[in-house]
Amino acid sequence: MHHIGEIISLIVAATWTVTALFADKASHRIGSMAANVLRLSLATLLLALILWASTGHPYPAYADGNAWLWLAMSALVGYVFGDWCLFNCYLSIGARFGQLFMTLAPPIAAIAGWAILGEQLSWKAGIAMLVTLSGIAISILSRNSGHHISFTLPVKGILLGLGAGLGQGVGLVISKVGMQYYSDAIPADAPAAMQNLLPFASTMIRAIVGALGFLALMSLQKELPRLKAAVLDRKAMGYVLIMTTFGPVLGVSLSLMAVQFTNAGIASTLMALTPVMILFPYAFIYKQRITPKEILGVIVSVLGVALFFML
Repeated sequence: MHHIGEIISLIVAATWTVTALFADKASHRIGSMAANVLRLSLATLLLALILWASTGHPYPAYADGNAWLWLAMSALVGYVFGDWCLFNCYLSIGARFGQLFMTLAPPIAAIAGWAILGEQLSWKAGIAMLVTLSGIAISILSRNSGHHISFTLPVKGILLGLGAGLGQGVGLVISKVGMQYYSDAIPADAPAAMQNLLPFASTMIRAIVGALGFLALMSLQKELPRLKAAVLDRKAMGYVLIMTTFGPVLGVSLSLMAVQFTNAGIASTLMALTPVMILFPYAFIYKQRITPKEILGVIVSVLGVALFFML
């Protein structure tokens, strides 16, 4: 079948759109930290079932101390910091604008890859980053009657969006280091499926550490009673189940499958179409008007991500 990798990449963007919409709903209903604890706990259980069925081990088998250390760090940066920012960003400015800031994640990942792993970063990549930032600026900046530039969104929401993109991008690079350590630790006589399922086992480590990190934060802020109330909220648990299935489980699985069939840059660009896909369902659900300027901003941002991989 022609273009199967590209088709899967578009499906991934759609699954992440569903995740963002239901994460927005869950965050408003039970709070961002409770939503994250439940999402990551449920993801751990689902990933354990996948690993058990595929490798015979319902846990991240063969992972050594270095793998755990780096993947735990990536969880603290990507999940605890990044997703805390993202879910609170949803509370402040909604999933539509929150996902727009996530277009910063691929360029930030490339910069972090250059700084941490010594990966090449060309001047063309800098141009692509500027295009992405320009798209975000078009969407969130406006000129008032006095010709002064001002934000159309709360500054708090903008800072949280920037934090979410930063956490996602840097967390991805740190997880790459952890996965390399994990791969090196797998013995030659391990089941063949173990190398294929390595990203899932790595995601399970990150989900465990992320859930524990959010639990610690909730405990420090004396918010644990909210978690109990959230578990008893059937509607909220329905939102959590949907966003977990379409996010860490389906989204991750399909994104890994996509890069097996097509160039990683093309796949990443198509997966970054979530801010475009979310515009109209979000406007329909929340009865919000989308301005031509916002549509232009999203298109320019996604074009920036595309340039980043195509140059």
